[in-house]
Amino acid sequence: MTVMDYMEQALSLAKLALGQASPNPAVGAVILKDDVIVGQGYTQPAGSWHAEVVALRQAGSAAREATMYVTLEPCCHYGRTPPCTRSIINAGITEVHMAMVDPNPIVSGRGKEDLGAAGVKVYVGEHEEEATEINEAYTKFITTGMPFVTAKFAISLDGKIAARSGDSKWISGPEARKYVHNLRYVTDAIMTGANTIIIDDPRLTARCCGGRGGTAREQPLRVIVDGKGRTPLTAQVFSQPGKTILALGRPARPEEARAFGGVGAELLELPEQEGRVDLSRLLKVLAERNITSVLVEGGEILLGSLFDRGLVDKVIAFIAPIIIGGDGARTAVGGRGVDRIADSFKLERVRVEMSGEDVLVSGYVRPGTGRTSV
Repeated sequence: MTVMDYMEQALSLAKLALGQASPNPAVGAVILKDDVIVGQGYTQPAGSWHAEVVALRQAGSAAREATMYVTLEPCCHYGRTPPCTRSIINAGITEVHMAMVDPNPIVSGRGKEDLGAAGVKVYVGEHEEEATEINEAYTKFITTGMPFVTAKFAISLDGKIAARSGDSKWISGPEARKYVHNLRYVTDAIMTGANTIIIDDPRLTARCCGGRGGTAREQPLRVIVDGKGRTPLTAQVFSQPGKTILALGRPARPEEARAFGGVGAELLELPEQEGRVDLSRLLKVLAERNITSVLVEGGEILLGSLFDRGLVDKVIAFIAPIIIGGDGARTAVGGRGVDRIADSFKLERVRVEMSGEDVLVSGYVRPGTGRTSV
């Protein structure tokens, strides 16, 4: 294996931490000595060991004069756990390859400096793009205090998300649905609107890997944006494992609080913005609860409102090889939109791939695009 191969192994390990390390970054680490991997690990749930320490504990005395490959700059401060830089230095590691510098202001560059000051050779930038993508949610959260928002939808070739009757099962194929369950698995919260709950009655659970990692772990948080409290108490989301929040755009009535509390839902009373739930405030409240990533599976109203307010970071769209037609059939994104094509939301770093028979298009909303009248 080459230097790049060892970093690829560390990146593979980092991906195993997605869905369980939040709000910490998902990190993978590999320790190499005499061309043999003597230790490896990935970030454990918050409050437990970081990837570097897991790898060092596995390596034991073999870590002395060894090389570490790690996907993110090791931390150099005391948090819930001691600094990883101290553990690396004390273990006798002589060389560290890190894929990227930690964007956290209290770490950024300082971990590298600590290691260098102790005589450890440090190299930065191998597979940086891949490492950055793994921790895109962490990066936004730690630098802005807001969660990373991904808009996901499935459409027909003519841009519809449902037939005129409202039926939408299933536009995308089984491979696409499996992909979505993996997306749910690695995200902190799934957000949808009241109309989607009323029409489709989804479960909004991650049904892969035995749930969200098995019985020891919870499902991602479910967030229903329901300005008027129209969500039926019989909705499937209330009978699924995990927690559900109902975001209202007004104070809850006492009978509502009792009713939704009876099915295990938490009511979140938020201010209105133009007659709808203030989505910026909702995302801020979620961030205050250490929610770093939100996967939006809403209908056209919710997605339109998020786009109108410039709150979407990434788009994942499945395009099915079907034609639905119909003037009254729903489209993926509603809202006010833009007045001119030149002002439309533009994606960058676009990827196009096949997911079964569907085309999967993903990309990041380019900053400064999508000038709306909001």
